[in-house]
Amino acid sequence: MESYGHRPGEFVLGVDSGGSGLRVALGTADGETPLATADCAEPVRTGPGGIDAAHLLEQLLPTARRLLEAHGGERIATAAIGAAGMATLGDRLRAELPAALGEALGVRRLALAADAVTGYAGAVGERPGAVVAAGTGLIALGTDLTRWRRADGWGHLLGDSGGGAWIGRAGLDAAMRAYDGRRGGSPALLARLETVFGPAAELPGLLYPRTDRPRVLASFAPEVAGCAADDPVAAAILREAAVHIAEAAAAVCPGAAADGTGCEVALTGGLFRIGEPLLAPLREELARLVPHARAVPGSGDPLAGASLLARALASGGPRLPEHPTLLRVTTCTGEPVPSGG
Repeated sequence: MESYGHRPGEFVLGVDSGGSGLRVALGTADGETPLATADCAEPVRTGPGGIDAAHLLEQLLPTARRLLEAHGGERIATAAIGAAGMATLGDRLRAELPAALGEALGVRRLALAADAVTGYAGAVGERPGAVVAAGTGLIALGTDLTRWRRADGWGHLLGDSGGGAWIGRAGLDAAMRAYDGRRGGSPALLARLETVFGPAAELPGLLYPRTDRPRVLASFAPEVAGCAADDPVAAAILREAAVHIAEAAAAVCPGAAADGTGCEVALTGGLFRIGEPLLAPLREELARLVPHARAVPGSGDPLAGASLLARALASGGPRLPEHPTLLRVTTCTGEPVPSGG
């Protein structure tokens, strides 16, 4: 069996491709802290064929070469790329990246992962558990190290229940109800709507033409949290969001271990920065629905998770289970190789 351990002059590469751009971390197989990181501000394009592999390479290759040169490196032994949309839109990445990275950077082994997986690795590591990643959207992912369980992450029209766009939309609905004089309205949220967006009657014209409607909706979630202490309608929206989040966690969390240890549930993503108005009811719902779960703040991010996977590849393979779309390990020729082999 070929050894994939670190050799002199070789490095590992972690990559996170998300809505805000491409982030890259160069490190070594035996170092937990990256030697250097770089940001590519332009998000990788997505077209009719899925995520644009050529556009990703156009940004990644010069950045990786620049980091290598700065640290006297000759090649990258292993790489892990986590991408938003990998599970459903990643066919071109899986088809094109292994050979391209092997030829351009000397990569021998490559992990292609959904950003939920790299988020899991960054938050939980290579242990059994679950992660709820909540920002504009929401997805829950869990594993007992034999298989993955996924819940939600279906986008703001079909799901993402309890996420930022969901909370923002519910808050704007309550504001518009107050504007109309309908039951369930919130004058406090109506006041916040008009402060943030202007006259309520003009909101549809501002919102509907936008291509980034989920982000605009999510931008109102902090306003809902800010009203929750004094407004029962806003507080009820956050309680309902907490139920949805806890239900997603319950769907993916492994059962209690034989030794009685509970399931660690990491809460990651910008939504949880709105604090106690959401976290307090969420802790209550987790205790009710997943009594063996222990909620913890995420200890890393998707770039840290990608770097962890790249280091694991260099020493044999990740403990996290492979999956055709969530986590696929390949050689640089694109042929699948067994995890750990």
